[in-house]
Amino acid sequence: MREFIRGAVRLHILHHAAEGEIHGAWMADELAHHGYQISPGTLYPTLHRLQERRLLTSRQVVVAGRARRVYTITDTGRAVLAQERRALAELAREVLGPDVGQWPETR
Repeated sequence: MREFIRGAVRLHILHHAAEGEIHGAWMADELAHHGYQISPGTLYPTLHRLQERRLLTSRQVVVAGRARRVYTITDTGRAVLAQERRALAELAREVLGPDVGQWPETR
């Protein structure tokens, strides 16, 4: 289960980075909104690994007098995101059936 959650977190990060620049504190809040309690000691190494794999790039900016590292998805990151989305869709169809997302709340 731990590996599944790591993959879901990585997918969330790539998804949001594809929408626009992200930074660690915002990403931690966004993940918490989805029920993931990710410590900075887990999140920042994940961001760094994604950068090492060339899925994200980063740059430092100053906001309100404080340095902040912002992350942007790369073309390679977009390709990996598309591949992972296809794999997730296939898994959801196989495990949950073709009507995934259309089930009544009580099911």
